[in-house]
Amino acid sequence: MKFTYYGHSCFCVEVKGKKLLFDPFISPNELAASVDIDAIEVDYIFISHGHEDHVADCVRIAKRTGALVICNWEIYQWLMKQGLDNIHPMNTGGGKTFDFGKVKCVTAQHSSSLPDGSYGGNPMGFVVMGQKNFYYSGDTALTLDMQLIPQGSPIAFSILPIGDNFTMGMEDAVRAAHMISCHTVIGVHYNTFSHIVIDTEKVQQYFERNGLELKLPGIGETIEL
Repeated sequence: MKFTYYGHSCFCVEVKGKKLLFDPFISPNELAASVDIDAIEVDYIFISHGHEDHVADCVRIAKRTGALVICNWEIYQWLMKQGLDNIHPMNTGGGKTFDFGKVKCVTAQHSSSLPDGSYGGNPMGFVVMGQKNFYYSGDTALTLDMQLIPQGSPIAFSILPIGDNFTMGMEDAVRAAHMISCHTVIGVHYNTFSHIVIDTEKVQQYFERNGLELKLPGIGETIEL
């Protein structure tokens, strides 16, 4: 499986020949200036919650590519008002099988409002069960609900926020990885803004000391998983 990082919490995972893009925030991110947003081809777009740093480029990419957007009900309604119609609404606890595999929506402990200030519904994480099972937590605090993530679907790798301040930091991300019995973690939601700047070497060493592998691909980099 190929994983491409586009900065902040935006990434693409290729599963069974389908490209799944998560939380598209590229064009407003100065650190991602080298990424040509109009060259990104995707089949699906997943939105974990409504904050601008997770939805900023959703409409632009979805209109150009025709990708199916998967999100909660409130974001579904907001996207329809932005002129999209290829959208599949879901919500926490729900599952749905697509041509690349099954998606399960899981709890994320955070807030959610849309760029116009309207209510963004419940934040979510996603468990994708296809070629390999993986978990994207979205923006979240550490919660005991994470113990439920691997039940029935062992997780090959997880994508967790590590920037602290607005989400989990390194200590809680390590606890989350142990809760879900997943030893390969890709870190996101760090270094984009002053509030979430971290010492990446220190964080990687902390994960290593706790028996975990932390991957921090560069913006625009593709890795094999």
